[in-house]
Amino acid sequence: MMNVRTAITILSVFFLSVFAKAQYTMHKMISVGYTYQNQSFGEIGGKLLFLKNDDVIYRLGGSALMGSANSQFAIMPKLQADVLLNFEKNVDFYHSYYFLVGAEGTNKYLAPKVGVSLFGILDLTGGYAFPIGNARLNGKKMEGLNINFTLNIPTVFIHDMFN
Repeated sequence: MMNVRTAITILSVFFLSVFAKAQYTMHKMISVGYTYQNQSFGEIGGKLLFLKNDDVIYRLGGSALMGSANSQFAIMPKLQADVLLNFEKNVDFYHSYYFLVGAEGTNKYLAPKVGVSLFGILDLTGGYAFPIGNARLNGKKMEGLNINFTLNIPTVFIHDMFN
């Protein structure tokens, strides 16, 4: 349990120090997706996107993973932090793709991940999940390959659709 607290503290200090240096704009997003972690899970949640320019984007999010583990329905809370990078300059179609580096954690596992993001809206990531202690989900250990496919919908688009 101490390792989880240490990791959360380090991530918090890192992101707070980054945001304290300059003014960042914040955008809210709704996220829906699919996660494979020894089982298939649907995901729904929200994210906050922070950016000063569109070369480096920071995202913090929380969601619920819902699926079946050992033939029983299960829900896991998930927190995640991502950094999206694209330093390509003088392109006609500004920053259509980003390289993504991040980490996600639930009450059952921690998973560093890497991947790509199209416009910061459509993400495809992969990583490896490490179990937290002896935690199990309906008797199943959450360890191994971690794959995520996520659609991030900015709330501005939703608001504009109905006005």
